[in-house]
Amino acid sequence: MSDAPVDDVTWTDPTCPVARTLDIVGDRWSLLIVRDAMDGARSFTDFQRRTGVARNILTDRLRRLVDRGILRREPAASGRRQVYVLTDVGRDLFVVVVAMRQWGERHMFAPGEAHSVLVDESGRPLAPLRAVDADGDGVDVDSTTVLRRA
Repeated sequence: MSDAPVDDVTWTDPTCPVARTLDIVGDRWSLLIVRDAMDGARSFTDFQRRTGVARNILTDRLRRLVDRGILRREPAASGRRQVYVLTDVGRDLFVVVVAMRQWGERHMFAPGEAHSVLVDESGRPLAPLRAVDADGDGVDVDSTTVLRRA
């Protein structure tokens, strides 16, 4: 299990990893905060400016993300304020954010419509993510099954 503390959460579906993940980061603002932290946002002001979220909601979501081990607070270089930094648990959400971005690029924009693009260090767009089995062969909804364990 990860380092994220989850003892006080009432799970929507206790045996489903998707449901548990959504219980922690499934609201709009939490995932946008994580996205912006991945893109260099650190201060309360950074997050508010980038997302446009109300101060009270941002305060609540930042607290929850810290409580869940996704972000941690550190003193800013000035020493006067706190900044928020992704933990390893938070950094592990990168693939989730990339998958959502790529889905959105395919399905939420008209052909030729302008949108932001995530690029690698060389300035090239990322290759499409794809699910693979243990041998590296592609899998999809028709070739996988969820095993329910008691």
